[in-house]
Amino acid sequence: MYKSFIRPLLFRYDPEKVHHFTFDSIRLLNKIPGAAAFMRKKYTVNHPKLKREVFGLTFDNPVGLAAGLDKDAVLYKELSNCGFGFIEIGTLTPKPQEGNPKTRLFRLKEDNALINRMGFNNWGVAAAAERLKSNPKGKGHVLIGGNIGKNKITPNEEAVNDYEICFNALYDYVDYFVVNVSSPNTPNLRELQDKEPLTKLLMALQALNAAKPKQKPILLKIAPDLTDEQLLDIIDIVKTTAIAGVIATNTTISREGLQSENKSEAGGLSGRPLTKRSTEVIRFLSEKSNKAFPIIGVGGIHSPDDAIEKLKAGASLVQLYTGFVYEGPALVKAINLEIVKQGL
Repeated sequence: MYKSFIRPLLFRYDPEKVHHFTFDSIRLLNKIPGAAAFMRKKYTVNHPKLKREVFGLTFDNPVGLAAGLDKDAVLYKELSNCGFGFIEIGTLTPKPQEGNPKTRLFRLKEDNALINRMGFNNWGVAAAAERLKSNPKGKGHVLIGGNIGKNKITPNEEAVNDYEICFNALYDYVDYFVVNVSSPNTPNLRELQDKEPLTKLLMALQALNAAKPKQKPILLKIAPDLTDEQLLDIIDIVKTTAIAGVIATNTTISREGLQSENKSEAGGLSGRPLTKRSTEVIRFLSEKSNKAFPIIGVGGIHSPDDAIEKLKAGASLVQLYTGFVYEGPALVKAINLEIVKQGL
């Protein structure tokens, strides 16, 4: 129904407006008595083979929602009803910011892709933390990752302060953290991926983490555009800073092989064109590190086979974003069923 009726209708309109309309619709739908239970029954796969113990956390299944869709933690409970094992919110910044000028989100239908130059638009970390207070600690808890970044006006020399503010604000309410230094849509942000500033940033967060009653896993989200030499640096940085793992990968600035008319729009490209490269990065990190740390695989997962390929390449968990937009919630269930079938 989604691909044959709902998607063609939604894809006739502006992507960002459709995003807000869809969120409002999902919210209203879940307020109907019995609707949330129906969604969970329809899309959730409960099977012991899906359970995962990764960086000290227990995941009911290994398929999560990537950051970017629910930036402000407004719909994490409702989205979890689509069968996801975990939800990543953000990217969040200390101060609210509007992001880049509109229009800033584009569909590349011929390529099964999206280009976005949103620019970390969000209502600020304090607002998200307030909403996360309603996430129960026991039964019914939605496993949440907090993706954090810096404000556009913050110079790189002071970026550590922004990440520390976000870490402290979210510490009580998220299960793991993701340090985002790989978005192409905040000026100069990717310079923080260089070895020296990135090591400094992660060490500062780990020092904060060590001072807390219980340490939370900290992961690093990296770009797919890194060279092999830079990826080897990432492996060294993970070892040096003792962070919990890596998310591979964010969006790409590459436009190789695209067919869509609007392929030259500025921003980060996600979706099907990223499938191969993100898997290559996962495999490289896994093999060169001798599987020294967990990897969450994301980028171009539009089918169960795409997810299986990433798991076999070395990913412990996977995340959906653009594939979820194009394929709908049935993709989550299909991936989990295939994982059970293959016994992965």
